[in-house]
Amino acid sequence: MSDLYNSLCISSLKASVLELMGMNVPENNESANPLIKALAKKRLGDKKIDRAVIYNPDAVALWLYQKYTHLFAEAAANSDLAVPMLSVMPSVTPVCFASMYTGVMPDVHGIKKYVKPVLKVDTLFDRFAEENKKAAIVSTSGDSISTIFLERDMDYFIFDTVEEVNKKAFQLIEEDNYDLIVIYNGDYDGTMHKNGTEADVSIEVLKQNLATYNKIIDKINAQWKDHNVLYGFCPDHGCHDIDGGCGSHGLDMEEDMNVIHFYGIKEAE
Repeated sequence: MSDLYNSLCISSLKASVLELMGMNVPENNESANPLIKALAKKRLGDKKIDRAVIYNPDAVALWLYQKYTHLFAEAAANSDLAVPMLSVMPSVTPVCFASMYTGVMPDVHGIKKYVKPVLKVDTLFDRFAEENKKAAIVSTSGDSISTIFLERDMDYFIFDTVEEVNKKAFQLIEEDNYDLIVIYNGDYDGTMHKNGTEADVSIEVLKQNLATYNKIIDKINAQWKDHNVLYGFCPDHGCHDIDGGCGSHGLDMEEDMNVIHFYGIKEAE
């Protein structure tokens, strides 16, 4: 493994949410992110969160944050932590999100290439159902998050466009009926594959993803005044350019493996 790879894995997200909620973490799962745990201890003491909103933009690499830092200014200011994170191999969407929400490596959860079977192992969503907590996924049709987590006791809001996804996500926050909301936007990934990672159109979509995250936080602050909330900007993998002016990912290289996550905690008023 490269010395320049980040040390904290995206597979720590599941345990982080569970611990902050006061729920048990399965023994074989990756440990909770120590930075998120430290933030929760400082901000909440012994209190727990009762809501979590995880925004999953696709393919936002750490190098994008490093090179275009100014674009991330509001997102960083709206968050408590900017954490360099490590993806999993192969660094493709279904493998990565499976590890993020199962808390285990691909050899354990079983998705080891770009396929989208329904996972048969324990996920964050199963833990919420077990505790009679309400979870929802809001995503675009056919994408990994819309398919690999099916057949759980939860709600799925699947749409044709990112615009419809985000509109529904904002509505769900306003209605305040869910303990966990997971929101997926795959438009930067799709755009960079066709046009390159730094094409004007790709950077414009990256800006839109950041604006969506900021609006999610605004909605949380406005609507969830009585809740302790964990929120996050949590991409799955990075990206790099290939011949022909297109973008790609999936390799064991820093550009694909190192990603940037943001996390914040809102205290109940």
